[in-house]
Amino acid sequence: MQRKIQLKRGSDNASVESYLVKLQQRNVDDYVNDWVKSLRLFNQEDKYWDWIFKLRYIATQDNLEGYAIECENKTQGLMIIETQMHGSRLNIGKRLVYIDGIATAPTNRIEIQRPPQFKGVGQALLNFARIRSVELGYEGRVGLHSLPRSVGFYEKQNMFNCGTEEEYDNLVYFEYGPLRRT
Repeated sequence: MQRKIQLKRGSDNASVESYLVKLQQRNVDDYVNDWVKSLRLFNQEDKYWDWIFKLRYIATQDNLEGYAIECENKTQGLMIIETQMHGSRLNIGKRLVYIDGIATAPTNRIEIQRPPQFKGVGQALLNFARIRSVELGYEGRVGLHSLPRSVGFYEKQNMFNCGTEEEYDNLVYFEYGPLRRT
């Protein structure tokens, strides 16, 4: 599976051809070899992101899927989604795609690099989660728990803020409702 997408180069806003692909060992290797040191240096490392474990785990679970965005032969974003077990908080009784993990490369984070190397990585991953939700018959519903530093990003993506959830370490839960039909 490979889908062509466009990212924007941070330095000049030019479109750059990129690809959304199934998560593979090379993507996790990029995370370990290129991302971890920078994330530690800028205090952006997170206890939830053990991508080595996630890659092994999704291989054994039918309800989990992993994806990466590659550009210029490097991994620019990572995402794990759960596709069968989560329900909507906005539309009770309806299933949704739950984003179990989502991250962009350190060089794409404005807290680490200005301008970012590439813009639009997180948005492209969210858009794909909505596409996958439609493909599964969930009408575009997507949910996730946000790390504190990412709350503003999800609000800018017009996700509905459902508030903090104690059982999820008081993380804020966000959700996209169904896509409107035109």
